[in-house]
Amino acid sequence: MTNPPAPGRPRASSRRDLEDAAAELFLEQGYARTTIGDIARRAGVGRNTFFNYFDAKSDLLWLDFDETAAALPDALDAAPADLDPMPALAAAVRELAARHPATAVPIALSQHESMDTLEEFRAAGLERFVRLAGSFAGFLAARIGRSPRELDIAAAASALAAAIAAGAGAWALAGVGRGPLTAYLDRAVAPVVAGYGPAIR
Repeated sequence: MTNPPAPGRPRASSRRDLEDAAAELFLEQGYARTTIGDIARRAGVGRNTFFNYFDAKSDLLWLDFDETAAALPDALDAAPADLDPMPALAAAVRELAARHPATAVPIALSQHESMDTLEEFRAAGLERFVRLAGSFAGFLAARIGRSPRELDIAAAASALAAAIAAGAGAWALAGVGRGPLTAYLDRAVAPVVAGYGPAIR
């Protein structure tokens, strides 16, 4: 005699199905009280399937960003060769942001009060911020034939990553009339390019 199927959603195994299951649970009982086992059961899969897609529960909060950021290397490769390094880097970031779906707003931010996810979202973002700044530093250094560890290059890369984080965060929290992501990033990034651009040539 077989056991009846566990209650919950039909069996599924995609990243988005797990994200949807997690979002439901975060809204119902909060982020901290939801376990990976809870998410797997709601999605109709085992815990091992969860780890086929994610390293940690916090990765669910960054799914939209991670999918867009995966295209960063290609965007940097296609950055305009006729621009100075900082404007070229900003152009590559803008092109990438323009591809980000308008509806792909992290629910961990837009519903953070109900889910109690804001602090965890920020904490999980640190690794992504460091990775982003490292990619930017590598791009700038390659353009001018210097080391990405040199202080002005590292500072410019970190400043740009911080500006992007600020702009994207403001966009996500702006509500349904937020407009395009590129408009927020343009405003956040412009002072960084103006300040560091002359030095990074």
